[in-house]
Amino acid sequence: MALCCPKPKGNLMSLDETAVRRIARLARIRVDDAEVVTLRGELNAILGYVEQLNEVDVTGVEPLSGGAQMAMRLRDDVVTDGNIAEQILANAPDRAGMFFAVPKVVE
Repeated sequence: MALCCPKPKGNLMSLDETAVRRIARLARIRVDDAEVVTLRGELNAILGYVEQLNEVDVTGVEPLSGGAQMAMRLRDDVVTDGNIAEQILANAPDRAGMFFAVPKVVE
């Protein structure tokens, strides 16, 4: 199934069929000859999008290698029912007091 992607403009990075076959072999994906052409177009479109990202001005943006560098906000670990039991039970087809009522399945 082909992905619907617009053609990249000025595709500087481009894969030929030999490179597509090599990538498929490295990924251990069996690719028929008919699929190589489609896959080549899809991979070249992805590379075109990566090239567009290179054009983004990131002046003044600090590099971030992951979320571990961010300070986490902590909250108290408190068990609560959310104080909306009545709203939740309003969706129940049957209820017994403040509980869901379900049919007995084991005798």
